Amino acid sequence: MPATQTLGQDTYTAFASPESAWRTLTAFAVYRLIVVLVLAIIFWSLRATPVIGGVSLVLAGTGLGTYLVMSVVLLLATQLRRPSATIQLSAQVLVDVLMLTLVMHASGGTRSGIGMLLLVSLAAAALVSHGRLAFFHAAIASLAVLFEQFWQFLYGDAGAADFVRSGMLAAAYFVIAGLGYTLATYARGAAQIAEKRGVDLANLAQINQLVIRDMQDGFIVVDEAGIIRQHNPQSAEIVNALKASTVRTLDQVAPQLARLLAEWRRDRARVFSIQRDAASQRDYHIRFVAIGEAEVSPTVIFLEDASRIRAQAQQMKLVALGRLTASIAHEIRNPLSSINHAAELLEEGVKRASEDARLLTIIQENAHRLDRLVEEVLYLNRRDRAHPGSIEMSTFLARFLRQFCADEKCPEDAFLISIQSRLVAVFDRAHLDQVLWNLLRNAARFATMQPGSIRINVYSKGERINIDIEDDGPGVETSALPHLFEPFFTTDSKGTGLGLYIARELADVNGATLDYLADNAVGSLGAKFRLSMNGATA
Repeated sequence: MPATQTLGQDTYTAFASPESAWRTLTAFAVYRLIVVLVLAIIFWSLRATPVIGGVSLVLAGTGLGTYLVMSVVLLLATQLRRPSATIQLSAQVLVDVLMLTLVMHASGGTRSGIGMLLLVSLAAAALVSHGRLAFFHAAIASLAVLFEQFWQFLYGDAGAADFVRSGMLAAAYFVIAGLGYTLATYARGAAQIAEKRGVDLANLAQINQLVIRDMQDGFIVVDEAGIIRQHNPQSAEIVNALKASTVRTLDQVAPQLARLLAEWRRDRARVFSIQRDAASQRDYHIRFVAIGEAEVSPTVIFLEDASRIRAQAQQMKLVALGRLTASIAHEIRNPLSSINHAAELLEEGVKRASEDARLLTIIQENAHRLDRLVEEVLYLNRRDRAHPGSIEMSTFLARFLRQFCADEKCPEDAFLISIQSRLVAVFDRAHLDQVLWNLLRNAARFATMQPGSIRINVYSKGERINIDIEDDGPGVETSALPHLFEPFFTTDSKGTGLGLYIARELADVNGATLDYLADNAVGSLGAKFRLSMNGATA
């Protein structure tokens, strides 16, 4: 049988672990050994006027010697943990009952008071067995005491009145067993409650860790001394210094946050404007919550990503706007087509005055502009319908550029293409056409359109294929960079403000990214965009 044999599932619920039950059995065995040694010392030291063994010194000495040997054996058995703990517990109680009854008989029966020692043994056994064997052990002890009393009555000097004392002692055994059973029941209930609460606390701690790890806002817990006690991964994304820092004080890791915390502690009603982390270039709202009522107390610093808030507001706006503009776009398209067609018919008519020709040109240009705006608005509602496929970039770009130059009336030599051979991208063909069309139309609008003024570089980087589009125009102003991919933001009076936004949306649904590459080099001109797509060299 294994060394960790249990006392039964009910027994161990009274203890923190099975190990604690074995420790209790060991303590019980040590207690027994101490009792035997004390009885032996009393027996040998007071042999002249015997307190123990008054009826038979030989029987008392033999009993104590046997009791001592068996106590040592039982103690060793608890260390070896063999046989099972249940058997060991019953064996220990049985040894106590037999040996103490024998010593009690040699000392004059229940009048010696030795039978009282069984009360402690029965109480301990009831607690260790969790009450399951308490009354069984009490019954064995009662039978032994009553049998010894009956023997004394038949062959000794005990009278009938001594049965009262033996009966009361036997009753006391059952009372102790009942108390032990009751205490064990309470202990079991308390252990079950503690175990359940322990599981609940462990689950709650795990849930807290998951919530902390996955929450979209960052938080930092700082104690009253300014030492960082905890922060979640999102806070490190917002405040870049938290990622690799081994310093635990806020003023050394993030001096800006430490300064704002000091200002807030002086005026807790203060509301702070949007802050920016210089390293991560992330904007964030900051909020402080004190833990406790002290003037200087531990504080939780909440960092809310401002870009996420703007994106959520923008998404809500776009949903409502998309529904409205889609319905309006369908209504506008038909009369717009009629206006454009009528203008073309007028252009083919009789010779007109120069003023009429100019007005007709204005009608046609604005009709085309409105038609393009309607087309882009309708594209907003089709951006999720992506069907990515393999696109051989060299063939695709050659065809695309011819079509673009023809429709936009651009000289082909204004575009300089540099492409690695046999590149295959994974992208929806119609979406890639629209993305590149929007990017090149923006570049053509601001470039000088001299030979090679718009450079297109296509190359592979790992498992990604990048397309860099760079022009020689004036570039993008620094103040416009945060709004570059926002819908309806434009710096050109003839633009719709949807081109870059739609390009990024289409890139996103195809697993690609579209970014503006800011070049801070001295003398650098123009704008540079990078489209990074899934793909590999064919």
